[in-house]
Amino acid sequence: MAEVTVVFTDLTGSTGVFESLGNAKATQAITRLTQWIGQVCEACGGHVVKYLGDGVLIVFPENNNAIEAVTELQRVHQERIRNWPDQLIMRLQVGMARGEIVEQDGDCFGDAVNVASRLSGLSGPDQILATDVVIRQLAADSLVRSRCLGALDIRGRSEACVVHRIEWQTDVQSDSFTLQASLMPSSSAKLAAPPAAIELSWLDVHAVFTSTQLPLFLGRDHATQFVVQDPRVSRRHARIDWRAGKFYLEDVSSYGTWVRFSDSAAAVSLRRQECVLLLEGEIALGSPFEDLTGPTVSFKFPAGQPERQASLDFRG
Repeated sequence: MAEVTVVFTDLTGSTGVFESLGNAKATQAITRLTQWIGQVCEACGGHVVKYLGDGVLIVFPENNNAIEAVTELQRVHQERIRNWPDQLIMRLQVGMARGEIVEQDGDCFGDAVNVASRLSGLSGPDQILATDVVIRQLAADSLVRSRCLGALDIRGRSEACVVHRIEWQTDVQSDSFTLQASLMPSSSAKLAAPPAAIELSWLDVHAVFTSTQLPLFLGRDHATQFVVQDPRVSRRHARIDWRAGKFYLEDVSSYGTWVRFSDSAAAVSLRRQECVLLLEGEIALGSPFEDLTGPTVSFKFPAGQPERQASLDFRG
């Protein structure tokens, strides 16, 4: 079986479109949009396996063609929705994985299919999440840049999966695209000492925790180390741990956790998953950042920023 790159795209905001337009017009609008997604992917060498309501499953024999297709999708779609009414805006979230698949009766099966689907669900609006294999197989002259989010536990898999966020925006500063040096076999990279503490703030509550005091829990319960009194916050909502010189945030809640780093407006969505806390940023508990009334905890590293370790990019 030959390896392929599996792409799963999904639309966020489709529920609101049904409320605004009604079933018939909303279905027509979503169908036009998913068909456009399929056309762009096929023009880049992909094969549409199936349409799934507001999602599309595509496979690409060539990895670089898949990257080209999904970045083009995000760029064009962001421009086309710029003047759309808020209630009609649907954004793209994309998951990518590479591996062997089995095609049967107009469908395809395999670990790469499952992972791509999970990553699409974990990604936020306007995001592209890809596995380590996808990133490492970029062509030597590729200008695609990405940020490593660390190892995430993917539901249904026994082993964690190293995940990267592809930064497709052309206006993002280039020096923000780095890879955790521990994941790259480079003997020449000089690593700075990792931070020994993390500072959390919510409203007028501030606390600093050293790595020796971890793990800690954020939640509504007074027994947690960092208490956030809001009904949307679970009693034990999220856990911060220190492993292998890095801070990890794990969602253990009922309603989810979102993380947004200081260099990007995009958010990482966590559902019983974990991610590495790279730069300083914010954590939304129980409701996404779009809900301006939701509880948001800011975090930073008094001893320095953990991701500013090595300026390694993905150009070969």
